[in-house]
Amino acid sequence: MNLYDTIKPALLTDLYELTMMQGYYFYNNNNNAVFDMFFRKEPFNSGFSIFAGLEPLIKTILDLRFDEEDIEYLKSLKLFKPDFLKFLLKFKFSGNIYSVEEGEIVFPKEPLLRVHSTIIEAQFLESILLNIINFQTLIATKAARIVEAARGKTIIEFGLRRAQGIDGALSAARASFIGGVDSTSNVLAGKFFNIPVRGTMAHSWIMTFNSEYEAFNKFSELYPTNTIVLVDTYDTLKTGIPAAIKVFKKLKKQGIKNFGIRLDSGDLEYLSKQARHLLDQANLKEAKIVVSNELDEHVIDQLMNRKAPIDFFGVGTKLITAADDPSLTGVYKLVSKQENKNFKPLMKISDNPEKTTNPDVKNIIRLYDEDNYMLGDLIHQEHEQKKIISQIKIKRPLTFFHPEYEYQSVII
Repeated sequence: MNLYDTIKPALLTDLYELTMMQGYYFYNNNNNAVFDMFFRKEPFNSGFSIFAGLEPLIKTILDLRFDEEDIEYLKSLKLFKPDFLKFLLKFKFSGNIYSVEEGEIVFPKEPLLRVHSTIIEAQFLESILLNIINFQTLIATKAARIVEAARGKTIIEFGLRRAQGIDGALSAARASFIGGVDSTSNVLAGKFFNIPVRGTMAHSWIMTFNSEYEAFNKFSELYPTNTIVLVDTYDTLKTGIPAAIKVFKKLKKQGIKNFGIRLDSGDLEYLSKQARHLLDQANLKEAKIVVSNELDEHVIDQLMNRKAPIDFFGVGTKLITAADDPSLTGVYKLVSKQENKNFKPLMKISDNPEKTTNPDVKNIIRLYDEDNYMLGDLIHQEHEQKKIISQIKIKRPLTFFHPEYEYQSVII
C-alpha cells in the first residue's frame, strides 16, 4: 500500500511549477531535459548522509494523475487556459529516473537522482521529489548517527507523538529504519513498511494500580514473554526496581528470561549502573535495561563513553524531528536540455558561488582502497565514464579536483 494513497499527489506541488509548465506548453518549449537532485551541505555537521525516500517517490510519480476535481480547482484559480487543463487530464510521467540506492552513503554536490524526460514532466516532479527525498534523507542520516553512537546497542524509534503530523511520523519511521534503527513504536508504520514494532508501558498504567508491584505483575501476566516495566513513576531505586525484581523472579521460575526495565527520567548513567547492580545482585543478569528521555547521538555517545550498562535506547523527539538541523539543503536543477538532436549542458551562475551548479549529465564513481575503505567519489560527465574506468583498471593515478575550489586537489 502506498503511503500517499489517502491523498491526491498531483496538486502536492508549488504553484510556479504549474505556471511554468503552462508556459512550456504554449511556447512549444517541451524538449527533453535532464535535472539533477543534490544537496549543498551535510546536515548535523556530519561527515556523511544516508540517501532515503526513493521507493515512496517512485510510487508517487507512478500515481501522478489529475482528475476532474483537480482540474476544476485549477480552473477556479483563473490562471490556466482550457487547452493546458485538457493536457493535464492526460498527464502521465513517461521519462526515466536514475538514482543511487536507498541506504547509500552520499555526500554534498553529487547528483543523487537524475530525471530524464520532457521539460514539462521533469519540472512537475521538482516539488514532490524534494519534499520526499529531503525529509527522508535527513531523518535517515540522523538515525545513522544515533545508531553509530550506540555502538551495537539496539535503537527503538519512539517519536510518533512528537512528529510533524501523520505523514511526518510515517515517513520518519521508514527513514529511521533505513538509517539503521531496529524497530519503531509506530504501529501504522510497522504495517505500512514491515518494520518491527516494540513498546513498553506509560506511567498511567502504573498509576491506575494500588502499587507498582501490582501494576508490573498484571502486565507480566498479559505479556509474560515481553515484560518491560517502567520503574521511575515514584522512586526508581527504592520502589520501582524492587517491585520489578519480584516480578522478574516469578517469570524466571517459569523459565521466562525475556524481561527488563525502562528508565525515562533522571541521571541515566547513575540509575542504569545502580539498576544493573540491583538486578545482578538478585541473580537477574538476563534483565535488560531500556532508557529514553530526550536522547540523541550526543547523549548516547556520552553514556557509552561512561560505560552505562544500557541495552536499548528509545529515541523520540530528537530523531523524529531532526531537532538540531531541521532541513536538508536538497535542490533540483536543470543541467542539460535537448536542442535539435543533441543535448546542451546548462549551468546556473549565481551571485552566491555556492549556488553555481555543475552542468551536463553526470555520474559518480566511488573508489576504494585494497582494504575496501572508501577513498572518494569522482563526479564526471557521463561520456567520460568508459575512459575513467579504463584508467582505474590499469591503476593509473587520478587527480581529483574539488567541485567548488579548483586549488584543492588530491591524487589517488
